[in-house]
Amino acid sequence: MIDLRLLREDPDRVRASQRARGEDVGIVDALLTADERRRSSSVRFDELRAEQKALGKLIPKASGDEKAELLKKAGELSAAVKAADAEQDVAAAETQRLLLQLGNLVHPEVPVGGEDDFTVLETIGTPRDFEAEGFGPKDHLELGELLGAIDTERGAKVSGSRFYYLTGIGALLEFALVNAAMAQATAAGFTPMLTPALVKPKAMEGTGFLGQAAEDVYHLDKDDLFLVGTSEVPLAAYHMDEILEADQLPRRYAGFSSCFRREAGSYGKDTRGIFRVHQFDKVEMFVYTTPEEAEAEHQRLLEWEKQWLTSLELPFRVVDLASGDLGSSATRKFDCEAWIPTQGKYRELTSTSNTTEFQSRRLSIRMREGKRVRPLATLNGTLCAITRTIVAILENHQRADGSVRVPEVLRPFLGGREVLEPVAR
Repeated sequence: MIDLRLLREDPDRVRASQRARGEDVGIVDALLTADERRRSSSVRFDELRAEQKALGKLIPKASGDEKAELLKKAGELSAAVKAADAEQDVAAAETQRLLLQLGNLVHPEVPVGGEDDFTVLETIGTPRDFEAEGFGPKDHLELGELLGAIDTERGAKVSGSRFYYLTGIGALLEFALVNAAMAQATAAGFTPMLTPALVKPKAMEGTGFLGQAAEDVYHLDKDDLFLVGTSEVPLAAYHMDEILEADQLPRRYAGFSSCFRREAGSYGKDTRGIFRVHQFDKVEMFVYTTPEEAEAEHQRLLEWEKQWLTSLELPFRVVDLASGDLGSSATRKFDCEAWIPTQGKYRELTSTSNTTEFQSRRLSIRMREGKRVRPLATLNGTLCAITRTIVAILENHQRADGSVRVPEVLRPFLGGREVLEPVAR
């Protein structure tokens, strides 16, 4: 949620941001009108209340016809005060409704456009030339089946399409990834967190996931709870309705959780294997910091993601996402995309977003500096989305016989294994 004062002082900036996102620009004028109505109705209410209080002091001193006239006027004022109060509530509710529909302001350096209009900032590592090595790469599902690591057939039998089992070495590989990612995060000063998978509507709405992303969210109607699509949600809501001391910032948390997504807008995409699934586990970084430090912290989150992918010995690139692909809460978002050999292209593995004060305003999280209290900034960054990382590891580190070399960083968490070997059938 943006600052209403900024909207009043520079509406053209907000219009430009909405236009860059490909969102409704008219909402800006509608919000300005609603806000003016809210403020004028508030002034009207205060004036009537003051008049009512002044009249209340005169009535005990009056008598006869004068008192009757004052009582009559008091009754009229009482009705007017109630009407003004109701008008104030309606105007405030309309202002809030429109404000919640407005996306965060797009950073001026973000490329303008849609999904394909990103800017490549950096490319790290070189994809393997499998043809020069004398064999064609197998895809992750074929490798996973050879290793006894992935079972999508039984996943579909039990739960439907886009579900799976990680079995044997596949399950151990997940645990290794989680432990290695958490080891890196804690070494960088993050507090490990195991977070709830179910959250209240306020937490989901406060982080911006009930807007354009609502179609991908699982909702339990009976309980009015939501399954999280990322631990960003419970981590952001962890300090909901709290005031944090500025000298205790930044606060950095690394959350592990299962994540649930309908993937409603991706029908027919990535249906083979475990790249795009309805349930997966993830290690997520989340930071509370000062607004002044947010951009520098965003770069730090990106560096930690690059460090992680480099340790996994994966070729990847860093992209600056275009304005129409940001999501409502982010002012800027960087993705790290790993090379997937059998797809012949880079695919998103990690991302990091600077949400500035957008989420903290919606969740009522503030910081105190001396006597001053104001909204703080929040940022998030995926360190390891397990299934996609497994896809990238299997495909990039495969060998001609179907075995897979284990990156050195994972070996201590896999009992010293250097190679994942195919299993006998």
